[in-house]
Order: sequence, then structure tokens, then C-alpha cells
Amino acid sequence: MQELQNEPLTFEKVWAALMENREQMKETDRQMKETDRKIQETDRIVKEVSKQIGKLGNRFGELAEHLVVPGIMDKFNNLGFNFSEITPNGRKFVDPETEKFLAEVDIILENSDIFIAVEVKSKLHTQDVDDHIARMEVLRCIADSKNDKRKYHGAIAGAIMTSKTRDYAHKSGFYLIEQSGDTMKLEIPEGFVPRAW
Repeated sequence: MQELQNEPLTFEKVWAALMENREQMKETDRQMKETDRKIQETDRIVKEVSKQIGKLGNRFGELAEHLVVPGIMDKFNNLGFNFSEITPNGRKFVDPETEKFLAEVDIILENSDIFIAVEVKSKLHTQDVDDHIARMEVLRCIADSKNDKRKYHGAIAGAIMTSKTRDYAHKSGFYLIEQSGDTMKLEIPEGFVPRAW
């Protein structure tokens, strides 16, 4: 365009500049379409990887549940609970009228007096404790709506946890089941008072 300013404009020069500009626009359009295609492919790959990671996370959760289930009823019964029922593969709670999902519990221990909802995590975080508190509130509301007068307690099982998270779970009133070698242990700290919902 610099040369066009120094020389007299002719139809041929203007036409040539327009054609050059048109070709550049076509190339820019082609590059934008290629970039869009690459972005879509990247999106697809990210979604697939996220899906695979989710499946892997579920597998870790299943593994943790399989470590907890075999001896959990005995561990609580040794403390005098006398549980007669265990639901090892979880239970979903739905509102019977609206069919809206309300809560899900990994393992349930129950008898005629007590219901314990056990949340299982491969790695326990304080947010998991807060989430279980909210879950217990929902379970209590469901129990009240069914005139279930049993005491509702919570327990959390985890393979990996920090001492801070362990203390937070106990202070929140949860029984804590922790991995110890190839088994799980249920230790009750001195002064522990389980929270009843």
C-alpha cells in the first residue's frame, strides 16, 4: 500500500491490491476454521480424559468400600451396638413425591435403635466432613418424615487423612474408620461424644 501512495493509482493497481487482500482474507478464514477445529478436538479430548479420571476415582472409592465392608459390622458390634443389618453397596434416598434425589450413603449399619451412615473416601478432606454433616441433616429430615425415631449417627472411613482432618471429623461427632495396613481400624479417642441427628 506504501507504493500506491507514491505512484498514481491505476485500476490495475487497485484491482491487484484488492485481490491480494481477498487472498489474505481467505487464508485468515482458513486459519480460523483450522483453529476452531483444533479447539473442538481439544474439548473432545478434555471431556474424554475427565470421564476416564471420573471412572478411576469411582474405582478408588469402590476399593475403599471393599476394604471397609468386611469387618465394619463386627467393629461396631464389639463396641456394643448389636447391628443386625448392613447395606454394603450404598443406598440412594429420593423424595417419593417428586422423585428428586436427596442423598446417597455408601454403607449403612442399622438396628431397631440406631442408624449409622458411613461415608467412604480414599482420601479424606475437611470438605468431605462438612458434606457428610449436610447429608446427615437430610437423612434426619427423611427419617422424621417417616416417623423413624432411631438415633442417626455418622461415620467416615478413609484410607488417607491428615491429623487435622482426623481431629475435625471427631470434633464433628463422626466415628472414624481408618486404614491400618491391610485392614481398617475404628478407634474412639478419649472424650469422644458421637453426634446424634
